[in-house]
Amino acid sequence: MVLDKEMKKKLIEEFGLHPDDSGSLGVQVALLTENIRRLTNHLKENHNDFASKRGLLTQVARRRYFLKYLAKHDPERYKLVRERFGLKG
Repeated sequence: MVLDKEMKKKLIEEFGLHPDDSGSLGVQVALLTENIRRLTNHLKENHNDFASKRGLLTQVARRRYFLKYLAKHDPERYKLVRERFGLKG
């Protein structure tokens, strides 16, 4: 379920403020979104994996908080992330 290095690097290059940026909100939301998609697919096949389900819910809540903060403080980056991943506004 963990993202591989190539995927992380691609997302960091796309949403980061500089090449080594892994902490800005745009990058964190992108990484969380990709991980949420992978966990969702995992849970479709493994219905009784409750630990993964709990982790998924935690990550969704964290992403929601980050998106709310991003919308308030950096609307352009919020719009970019939302459009790229097809998230509801």
